[in-house]
Amino acid sequence: MKLSVNIFLTLDGVMQGPGGREEDTSGGFDHGGWVVPHFDERLGQIVDEYFQQADAFLYGRGTYQIMAAHWPTVTDTDDPVATKFNAYPKYVVSNSLTDAEASWEHSTVLRGDALAAIRDLKKQPGNELQVHGCWQLARSLHAAGLIDVYRLLVFPVVVGSGKRLFDADGPASGYRTVSAETTPAGVTSLVLEPVPFSAGDFN
Repeated sequence: MKLSVNIFLTLDGVMQGPGGREEDTSGGFDHGGWVVPHFDERLGQIVDEYFQQADAFLYGRGTYQIMAAHWPTVTDTDDPVATKFNAYPKYVVSNSLTDAEASWEHSTVLRGDALAAIRDLKKQPGNELQVHGCWQLARSLHAAGLIDVYRLLVFPVVVGSGKRLFDADGPASGYRTVSAETTPAGVTSLVLEPVPFSAGDFN
């Protein structure tokens, strides 16, 4: 399986608290909910298309617990996202979460050397192992060079401080743009594949 990260970002690279004011207020973050004014029909279609590529999902503990508290209660069989989330394999990276706490059906806790376990998952047949959000996990996967596809939805808003996928400690990398689109509400949808970093001079 390919490993993809699917992330909402602000123009200044923040991925924290996209869906609501109280979603993630850690570090004093008080600008949550910044995707809401820009979510239109086309953006919903793009997100649905992401999920069509999924054969399994990968989470960090915090995001997993947020998702596990909500999605099992969504039983509408016409909801393609809920159907995927609830029926497909889910893996959560955590050394503190117990099997009993991983109560969302089809969930497996990955302990110990998580990167080695994820490398093994990538060797399994299937289309994509998908990460949605999961700040620390996404950054660790980026640093380890394990991400095959970056799907970034960049919103026309700047929020200042907050959790970022790319930071000053991350590796240099180049990207091949697979596709780029701007929605009617002004969100830029980018699908990128990593390539070796390159630079030059205008001499």
